[in-house]
Amino acid sequence: MGYKFDFLAVGDESKSGDAIALRYGNLYGPRNEQVVIVVDGGYAASGEALVEHIKEHYGTERVDIVISTHPDQDHVTGLEVVLEEMRVDTLFMHQPWRHSQTVAKARAASFRSAGFAEWVQKSLQGASDLEAVATRKGISIIEPFCGLTSPTTAGTLRILGPTEEYYESLLQEEVQMPATARQPGAIEALLRKMAAGAATLVDETLNIETLRDDGTTTSSNNSSVICLFTIDGRQLLLTGDAGIPALEQAIAVMEGEGFRPGGLSFVQVPHHGSRKNVGPSILNRMLCPKGQTTQHSIAFASVAKKNP
Repeated sequence: MGYKFDFLAVGDESKSGDAIALRYGNLYGPRNEQVVIVVDGGYAASGEALVEHIKEHYGTERVDIVISTHPDQDHVTGLEVVLEEMRVDTLFMHQPWRHSQTVAKARAASFRSAGFAEWVQKSLQGASDLEAVATRKGISIIEPFCGLTSPTTAGTLRILGPTEEYYESLLQEEVQMPATARQPGAIEALLRKMAAGAATLVDETLNIETLRDDGTTTSSNNSSVICLFTIDGRQLLLTGDAGIPALEQAIAVMEGEGFRPGGLSFVQVPHHGSRKNVGPSILNRMLCPKGQTTQHSIAFASVAKKNP
């Protein structure tokens, strides 16, 4: 059995995103011997690119599973295009209105008068819009929480996070956030601009560690679906925009089943390489302490061309 993971470019400027197409099975055989999955869709243009990529390179107009890791604009917008233009069997997405009465009531007013922070409102609206397309197209919706497997993937795909309990706690954080709260990503970008030219970056080496264990990201990012694929004896991990606490929970699940650092063949660097999403301790648990690995693996970061 073979596999192919394709990360499509997202964004022309400094805003990164994820748009991932993958397939596995008998790649040289008929379509019914393959499984095709889309994980996130970037912006609208990225969704169009995904559709064309799958048609041209996978030779099909049918997608078995679409996974929305979390409803931030740089991940979810293009998925509406995929659902509209392709034959999709199943959509994996969280439905926040099923886990919060506050969100359920706000949805009736399109989230405009709920007093949510602007970026929270956009995120919830993005999830609602995606569900609406799926419902109209008759696409089955499944909420992807820890432990989920799909008969379609015959155990190849497992969801490692979040748990339903953790997701609900993160959702509660979002809806209680002050309406004036800015998305941390915007604050980080401002600080980077202020610091540009004022400091010299230190090159990281085996002996110089520049990452820290106290990095924080948004509750929306931490709610990202974390996917583990096991294909041909290789483990491939997709992380979305998950931060340190979310990754710790996912790795703990694997460790409980005997996972040891160095066992991953492929890792998606979370949140487009943000230093706020990983630290030395979680990387040691996922990959191995520096200089101690005996197995080669690949890490991939989806980063926009002009992102510094």
